[in-house]
Amino acid sequence: MGLQVKIRIVGRKNGGEKWLDQSYSTYETRLKPTNLDVTTHWHKNDDDLLKNIQADISKNHKVILLDPLGKMCTSEVFSDNMYDWLEVGGSRLTFCIGGAEGLPKELREETSKSDMLSLSSLTFTHQFARILLMEQIYRASEIRRGSGYHK
Repeated sequence: MGLQVKIRIVGRKNGGEKWLDQSYSTYETRLKPTNLDVTTHWHKNDDDLLKNIQADISKNHKVILLDPLGKMCTSEVFSDNMYDWLEVGGSRLTFCIGGAEGLPKELREETSKSDMLSLSSLTFTHQFARILLMEQIYRASEIRRGSGYHK
């Protein structure tokens, strides 16, 4: 059994731009030889997201919120953290990306700041944040493997 990473995201799957799907697919393909299985789950609204996050938590999955209040880190630290989070979650990890209005207030209030991650102090669309996260997941696997991808 491999390591399962979910990306839960509020919003539409695409903004009509093919390059978003192509970019994501590039990293999805690169991850195939690894033991990381990354899937994206799209949610129409915050209520649907909250329901599914609660289900993940009830199954002891580790849940990390992508939020401006989260801590920024280097790719090396992200790699260490990601594999630690997978261990804590029994090989199950969920990243959560909010929609245009950000993450639901209830979710942010219930989550420790140590379980929040910021990709940047810049603002990104949720579709673009997903691609950045996917690249960092791939980079983390390559750091762990010791390849030359991360220099």
